[in-house]
Amino acid sequence: MPQPQGKVLEEIRARRQQLRQKYLRPRGQRPSSTVQGVHHVAFICRDVAETIEFYQEFLGFPLAELVENRDYAGSSHFFFDIGNHNLLGFFDFPGHEHPQFSETMGGLQHLAISISPEQYDAAKRKLDEAGVDYLGPDRGVEESMYFSDPNGVHLELYREELGIFNGTRILD
Repeated sequence: MPQPQGKVLEEIRARRQQLRQKYLRPRGQRPSSTVQGVHHVAFICRDVAETIEFYQEFLGFPLAELVENRDYAGSSHFFFDIGNHNLLGFFDFPGHEHPQFSETMGGLQHLAISISPEQYDAAKRKLDEAGVDYLGPDRGVEESMYFSDPNGVHLELYREELGIFNGTRILD
């Protein structure tokens, strides 16, 4: 997709700076969040077994639950443990055809998952050995690898502690 340039880009950057000045409070001056955290994020998958194989057997995210979806008979709802009491969930919808994954307004661009340096290195080896295409570490970002799951969901393995972004602590 073409990126903005020239005057348009300057205007976008100026608008971002205005938003930062208006809304972004220094860490010590921010109010506490009104929520406890993300319970789970739920995506739609094509194939339950393929998705379990990828997340549990390949990436090492333990399957924590697999039940029937309460909202759609025959559909599975299942969860992977992604650490710190966070869950990654999936549904399947047997009998429904869904379009391929796409980046669109209101859609997911990618899911970034914090990972230790040791696990990052192990994941990179596994991706290389399995021939899975990924981006990174490149583009000046040494801490990230981007790839897609079998459903087209874009993932980022981010070798950075939770609450830190680009080497800067943004959460206490």
